Amino acid sequence: MKNILYKYTSLSIIVILITNITKLILKFDKLVYSSLAEKLTQNQIEEYLLIQDKWEWVSYIIIPILILIKTLIIASAVYTAVFFFNRNKISFKSILNVVFQAEFVFLLVPVLKIIWFCFFETNYTLEDLQYFYPLSALNIVGYTGLEPWLIYPLQILNLFELAYIFYLAYLIGKLTSTHTDNGFKMMMYSYVPTMMLWVFVVMFLTLSMS
Repeated sequence: MKNILYKYTSLSIIVILITNITKLILKFDKLVYSSLAEKLTQNQIEEYLLIQDKWEWVSYIIIPILILIKTLIIASAVYTAVFFFNRNKISFKSILNVVFQAEFVFLLVPVLKIIWFCFFETNYTLEDLQYFYPLSALNIVGYTGLEPWLIYPLQILNLFELAYIFYLAYLIGKLTSTHTDNGFKMMMYSYVPTMMLWVFVVMFLTLSMS
């Protein structure tokens, strides 16, 4: 349990730090100001930014909660698949532990995002920053003129998700004392359907609100 708590705490702290570093380096407030300049007055924009700064501490609570919810859902799905399709019975804590470990793969995303906008695409807007996802299908297609409900699925279709699936499959195979192929089968029964369901929910909500 201590190992799980350590990974959860470390992951949460790193995500919070990287989020704040990304905002600072990529001048997020300046981009927000430029984006709202045509819609609001200067006083309204400054008031909005002040409110945003005032309630920034909320993100320090929300981020760990979202990480916990995500990992618990994935671990539950994987545990169910392992329980029904694997001879070796594995505890939920063990599954949760490897899920937290695999989540560190996604820490590369904001790092590459910073590198991209600092050295390659230095002239960018708030929308460019929000929709950019390294090594994703959306970067190939582009978000300009794209239906809003298609943006998230194309963001999810990326090499980091693929790397996450294979890495977690390897960890599950190791955990069950089998092999990566067996772990990959467990992922096909658990994580992939769960992820697809989530994507459909987001698409539906996007369509409903648009």
